Amino acid sequence: MKDIPARFPKLTALLAGFVAATGFEPLKLWPVTLACFALLIVLIERAPDRRSAFLRGWLFGVGHFTLGLNWIAHAFTFQDAMPHWFGYGAVILLSLYLAAYPGLATLAAWWLRNHMFLRRQEPSPAVRTGLLPPQEHATLPFTLIFAATWLASEYLRATAFTGFAWNPLGVTLLPTGMAIASTLIGTYGLGALAILASGALLLILRRQIKPAAAITIPLIAMALWGHLSPAPSTPTGAPRIRVVQPNIGQDEKYSPELEQAHFRTLATLSGTPRPAPRLIFWPEAAIPAYLDLEPEWRARLAGLLGPGDLLMTGATKVYFKQIEKEGVTENALAGANNSLFIVDPQARLLGRYDKSHLVPYGEYLPMRQILQPLGLSRLVPGDVDFWPGPGPQSLTLPATLGRPQLKMGVQICYEIIFSGQVVDKANRPNFLFNPSNDAWFGSWGPVQHLAQARLRAIEEGIPIIRSTPTGISAVVDARGHIWSSIGHHRAGFLDTALPTALSPTLFSRLGNWAPFGFMIALVALAIATRRTTR
Repeated sequence: MKDIPARFPKLTALLAGFVAATGFEPLKLWPVTLACFALLIVLIERAPDRRSAFLRGWLFGVGHFTLGLNWIAHAFTFQDAMPHWFGYGAVILLSLYLAAYPGLATLAAWWLRNHMFLRRQEPSPAVRTGLLPPQEHATLPFTLIFAATWLASEYLRATAFTGFAWNPLGVTLLPTGMAIASTLIGTYGLGALAILASGALLLILRRQIKPAAAITIPLIAMALWGHLSPAPSTPTGAPRIRVVQPNIGQDEKYSPELEQAHFRTLATLSGTPRPAPRLIFWPEAAIPAYLDLEPEWRARLAGLLGPGDLLMTGATKVYFKQIEKEGVTENALAGANNSLFIVDPQARLLGRYDKSHLVPYGEYLPMRQILQPLGLSRLVPGDVDFWPGPGPQSLTLPATLGRPQLKMGVQICYEIIFSGQVVDKANRPNFLFNPSNDAWFGSWGPVQHLAQARLRAIEEGIPIIRSTPTGISAVVDARGHIWSSIGHHRAGFLDTALPTALSPTLFSRLGNWAPFGFMIALVALAIATRRTTR
């Protein structure tokens, strides 16, 4: 059994990557993930050349993303313009592309080790087949280098070609308490810590106790810090909030026949006005209305509100253009924003946020002139693409009836997964609202989405409120703890106080410069430790 990785390194890499994805929600088998990454370190150490180093990392990534992103296939069952079976092909195609980033990480780590840290020599048969490397293949400096290159690859994955930051490795550490390190080094730095933990496991197996302790002791201290850090206290008289989850599935959402029933469900779950003013939160695209153009819709919403109440609801902002048709000038739909509106009891719109980070093939179809004739379509119904908004901004919620003025940041659905890109740093909000529609995402997607939202709360030191049609809606405090939530495929509401924000974290001040600094420190440590082992 010990020789299987040496005899079948490609198959081992593929299977190890597949199993490593069980560390994410909903399985949360994070020790398995660390063990699989320890095996990946062994595979890269043994790679005879750079082609093998890249290929083993790429195959690991193919397995990793194929399992972790299986929920994407479910989204295609709601788009009749494309064959439903294409969803499974889409998962594989996306995984083949995303796997390039782990491949680049393993290639870079292998190259740095062989060209900057070691004098090249032919490895012995024991190195090629055994678990124990010779001294020149010292595990500690290589682990440090691999942690740095993995950090860089995850940042690149999150930014290149609009980015796809779903399931960064660091999110598997949420159950361990080590996620609190993201307040210092962000999500990408947290992923590097996961690599270090895997390297420590390998060092222990190789009975290199001192270097293993050098990694393990700080990680244990970090985990204790995370578990022992108290949640911020909520003062008496904190603003009251109500989060609504109507349990409206994607198969029913756009049905004209059910429009009135859906509105009644939202209205009932919103409750009756109370003496204390409330902030009421509805999901992304909760109503089929153009609120800036339809005053009757604004009046219906205002009728649900008491004095001082505010309603935050997802809806669509549309834009028109004039076209000539048979000699007659007509208005035609030109584009739209996926938006969040603030409605007050006087039926006024107090603010609007337009989603900035759109989902390719979901909210717009890249290269539409080429792909549409081939039968491809975006997943969200409609004939025009959504347009991106300007980016993070804080909307002002005015003071009223004893409620202080508040600043609300908004990140609509998918936007919340992008570390360092969710808050207007010049106008820091009191909380983030993440209206979402996870009804597309099967059973794995919603819990993974919530886990990544929790990581944003920890990083920024800001509570997050999530309202979704079918789950999982939640109130998350500034330490990432779930105060309350509504399970998947259940209708309900959350009635609670608004959690308190913490002071700005180091990461919230520095953004992704913080993990970059950590990456440089890892490389410097690798150089230092390599010199001490010569």
